[in-house]
Amino acid sequence: MSDRPVIGVIPLIDYNKSCYWMLPGYFGGIIEAGGMPVMLPLISNNTDIDQITDMCNGFLFTGGQDVDPKLYSARKIGACGECSSERDIMEGMLLKRAMKSDKPILGICRGIQFINAALGGTLWQDIPSQFSDTITHCQQPPYDVPIHEVKIKPFSPLKDLLQKDYIPVNSYHHQGVRELSSELLPMATSPDGLIEAVYAPKQKFLWAVQWHPEFSYLKDENSRLIFMDFVKHC
Repeated sequence: MSDRPVIGVIPLIDYNKSCYWMLPGYFGGIIEAGGMPVMLPLISNNTDIDQITDMCNGFLFTGGQDVDPKLYSARKIGACGECSSERDIMEGMLLKRAMKSDKPILGICRGIQFINAALGGTLWQDIPSQFSDTITHCQQPPYDVPIHEVKIKPFSPLKDLLQKDYIPVNSYHHQGVRELSSELLPMATSPDGLIEAVYAPKQKFLWAVQWHPEFSYLKDENSRLIFMDFVKHC
C-alpha cells in the first residue's frame, strides 16, 4: 500500500460552466513532493467536514475568487471581483477543524487572503487602487516566470527552509493582506511592503504564500522546497 500522505485540495469553481476544476500544478507539486492529492467537495455539513478532516493528513487552500469582504466586516467596493460563498463557508469550517486537529495547512494566493481574513485579519480588496501600483502583482503569462522579489524575514520558518534573504516570485493577484491576523506572523514582504508569506506560530505547520509555487515548481527549487516541507509535515 502507498504511504503517501493524503492531502485535501480545495477545488476551484466556475459558475459560468457550473463546475469544479483544478490547476494541475496544485496536484503536481504535491505528488512530486511525495503526497497524494484529492480534490474535496464544497460542503457545509458539520459531520461531513469532520469526516474530511479525519480522512486527510493535510490541506491545500488554493487560489480562486475574491474573498467576500463581509468575512472581515468591510463593504464591497467596485473593484472587488466575483466572490464564492460556497468556498468561504466550506473553507471557514475546514480551517477551524484542521487547526483544532493541528493538521498541516498550506495556503496559496486566495489561500493566504482567506486564512488571514478567517482568523480576524483584513484585506486590500484591490491593491492598485487601495494600496500601491508600484509593483506588478498581477502579471501576464507565462505564469512560471518571476515578476518581482520578496524579502524573507530573518528567524522565520521560510528563512530556515530556504536559507535566503531574497527570492524571485511570480505573482497573479489583485487582493492582499491589509491588517495581519493576531494569530499569524509575516515571513516575507514585497518591495512595496505587501505581506507575501505568513505562518501561524502555534500550529505544527500553517503556512501561506501570496505567489504561485504551483506554476513554478517544475523549474524553481524554492517552490519545490515549499511543497516538500508541507508534504513532509503531512
